[in-house]
Amino acid sequence: MSSIQTLPLNTLAGEPASLNEYAGKVLLLVNVASKCGFTPQYAGLEELYNKYKSQGFAVLGFPANDFGAQEPGSSEEIGEFCQKNYGVSFPMFEKIVVTGPEKNPLYAELIAAKPEAVNNGDKLRSGLTEFLASHNLPAPKDAPEVLWNFEKFLVGKTGEVIGRFASDVAPDDPRLIESIEKALAS
Repeated sequence: MSSIQTLPLNTLAGEPASLNEYAGKVLLLVNVASKCGFTPQYAGLEELYNKYKSQGFAVLGFPANDFGAQEPGSSEEIGEFCQKNYGVSFPMFEKIVVTGPEKNPLYAELIAAKPEAVNNGDKLRSGLTEFLASHNLPAPKDAPEVLWNFEKFLVGKTGEVIGRFASDVAPDDPRLIESIEKALAS
């Protein structure tokens, strides 16, 4: 069993949980936000969840307000937003910190296990750097930190982190789909 499986978490409803409840499944952990340019990825994540959940796959959403304060809502507001706008049915957890010194232990473990993300080149980082500078906000964190909202960590059936995909890798990206299918087949 992987160490990430036993870390204490809370569901969006405030109930104690852990990844151990998903033992034996392939998981896609995503730091999400309601007011981000990548927020429409909720629709694609829901499609992935529905397509593969019968095969032992789950998407797990972790709201985070780390990037541009793009997830300011309460758990109740986040849940209502996700349901109303995207019909999200995959498990969601309480808001956590995914970068910096207050980082949730789950994200510390995920990042340590997979310090580099598959991405579409430097366009995302340079675009974020420009955007943040134009709003007098600090530049994005350097690798291996999570760069922005909707970064995705793929966890295999035994709890090992087997993939990391940057925000600009959409849920329907062939590289992500292939990685999920390979993990499900193993």
